[in-house]
Amino acid sequence: MANQHKEKLRGIRGVDDTLWNDLDTATKAAGTDRSAVTRELWEWYVQRPGAALPKRPDEEPSR
Repeated sequence: MANQHKEKLRGIRGVDDTLWNDLDTATKAAGTDRSAVTRELWEWYVQRPGAALPKRPDEEPSR
């Protein structure tokens, strides 16, 4: 079947549009995406072996 995700789709609530858009801009500037950064943050937070904080963009996103 087309367009099936290999992982279960999960939603995140409580994120306002400005933060969502700023994260999108920042992740693109860092050469990644929101999902990858979210996974990296969660792995770091739960102290998975070898986990590190994700790379941040070189510049603060403009608003």
